[in-house]
Amino acid sequence: MASTSTRTLRLLTLLQAQRHWPGDALADRLGVSPRTLRRDVDRLRELGYPVSASRGTDGGYRLAAGAALPPLALDDEEAVALAVGLQAATASTAAGLAEPSLRALAKVVQVMPPRLRRQVDALRAVTTTTSYGADVAGPDAGVLLAAAQACRSAEGLRLGYTAADGTTSTRRVDPHHLVRLGRRWYLVAHDVDRADWRTFRVDRIKTAVPDGRRFRPRALPGGDPGAHVRARLQAAPREHAVRAVLHCPVEVARQRLGPWAPLTPLGDDRCELLLQTESLSWTVQALGATGAELSGVEPPELLAALRDWSARLARAT
Repeated sequence: MASTSTRTLRLLTLLQAQRHWPGDALADRLGVSPRTLRRDVDRLRELGYPVSASRGTDGGYRLAAGAALPPLALDDEEAVALAVGLQAATASTAAGLAEPSLRALAKVVQVMPPRLRRQVDALRAVTTTTSYGADVAGPDAGVLLAAAQACRSAEGLRLGYTAADGTTSTRRVDPHHLVRLGRRWYLVAHDVDRADWRTFRVDRIKTAVPDGRRFRPRALPGGDPGAHVRARLQAAPREHAVRAVLHCPVEVARQRLGPWAPLTPLGDDRCELLLQTESLSWTVQALGATGAELSGVEPPELLAALRDWSARLARAT
């Protein structure tokens, strides 16, 4: 027969998997009598789990919403290892892994005693997390964590920020949401002094310090943080305005360039690419990746870059 602790954990697992259990069915699954089941349920309640019981034909047991995870009993080494592992996962390029890891890290560090937080900070200071082929420097994990906690607790931040032109400033913000696009992280926040929404690249935030303010979260225009960031990035001025006609169907170009590409169909077998960019070298690579014939290429600087790449590739062959 299973030990009391093993059976209690099994009971918790069953209650998490199915919100409502008839008493007889639950006792049968555990292989215990209804009386033993009642004692096990009482033990869960003593541990802080709100398990409700009801009588009648539809009676049974239910684990209240919000109690899906048990309290973690970790020793010091396990708690620090968990925090460091979650920190490393925030730099992962695996789809869907980074943001949940960041949220979990914010929760874990928040409940750590100060002595463990100091250990995590020390490890973070001397640890570099990277991935094979990464070509974009990631944000500081401490800044990322501070922003995540502030978003979650509706607490104002004072940012030390460096703009794209190198200008530094101090910004007071009400943080709203973190958004990851590709390998970049962005903080969507309401700038207190400018009384408007702003998008900050997290890798350009040098410091993020709580300023002691609490605020009532505002509704973000449009409601979708990801769409908000994409719209801001597309509207931002860039050094080069690029135009090129691709001699292939728009579906083919979009498949090869990705969903980011602003493409307009020009009939069944051609499409137009219009974008703002700071890197002509990157643009040349993107155009080459389409495998399509090109025409109407602008600006002249892009034509010069295409000629340079063409000459170097020709010499290589």
